[in-house]
Amino acid sequence: MSRKDEVKFLSDLWHGFWASRVLLTANNLEIFGQLGTPVPAAEVAVTLGTDPRATELLLNALAGLGLVTKKGNRYANAPLARRLLVPGSPSYMGDILRHADTLWQNWSGLDEVVRSGRPNRVGRNHGSFIRGMHNIASQKADSLLRAIGLAGVKSALDLGGGPATYTMAMARHGVRATLFDLPDTIKVAREVVRETAGPEILFREGDMLTDEFGEGYDLILISQVFHSFGPDQCLAVLQKCRAALNPGGRVVIQEFRIDKSLAAPAPGTLFAVNMLVNTERGRCYSPDEMGEWLKKSSFGAIKVQSLDETVLVSGVAGARSRQRR
Repeated sequence: MSRKDEVKFLSDLWHGFWASRVLLTANNLEIFGQLGTPVPAAEVAVTLGTDPRATELLLNALAGLGLVTKKGNRYANAPLARRLLVPGSPSYMGDILRHADTLWQNWSGLDEVVRSGRPNRVGRNHGSFIRGMHNIASQKADSLLRAIGLAGVKSALDLGGGPATYTMAMARHGVRATLFDLPDTIKVAREVVRETAGPEILFREGDMLTDEFGEGYDLILISQVFHSFGPDQCLAVLQKCRAALNPGGRVVIQEFRIDKSLAAPAPGTLFAVNMLVNTERGRCYSPDEMGEWLKKSSFGAIKVQSLDETVLVSGVAGARSRQRR
């Protein structure tokens, strides 16, 4: 890499937050909902109660990013914004952007987090977080279930399944699907199921670290949960899963990809810092680490599958007497 390229690389890193802040602010102000037809910046400002000059500069930046089009003095949503950023769109992503705004507040304390080793949870919007997970999971539910395979699965548990996106997807395939999560999350999930006219699913409220999961499952899906916990907590959850599964049943873990060095690829390392900022003990775990937990929990036939941005690690419960905790 030349010196010029090195400087550009560093410059792209340090000012990358400019574009993200523009996007998050526009989403917070619900600007994209005002741009269904071409409209002047002054009119947007009147509708939203914002400063005219500031609104125009923000709209110009959105146009520069390709999220908005500008013709004369009128602004309208570009195709991407119409699909992903307008409330009510089937592919709406505004909830996850509101969650990102909460993360912005927490990440702003990273200096002190590194000094103290303690999280900085100054911002919290649980509803946006859970609905944001639905924004993301809705885009990949079908491909995830294809990768998992539901042949022979009659009863499944979506453990820590948040908005019930995957629970509903399994139910649409004729599986008796149960969502297990904390009470405040179940409340949001019930709203999501109702608003999306989802299929009938079962709900089980509880804390996976302290409460039982039920029993008789052919499949337990643990998607994007373990990165919030410490290793011993993940192991304890898997041991409880082993007791809740039918003989021959499977547990499938989905997590962000990180290799055994824990230093690559970059998205996984950055998400590990996100867990440093937002949790007491969480980080990203490699497939090797998760495979060891499965072995210690008496799972066999351990399998690793790579998806686009994540990895699946699965194990099969053999025929043995189950120990109740």
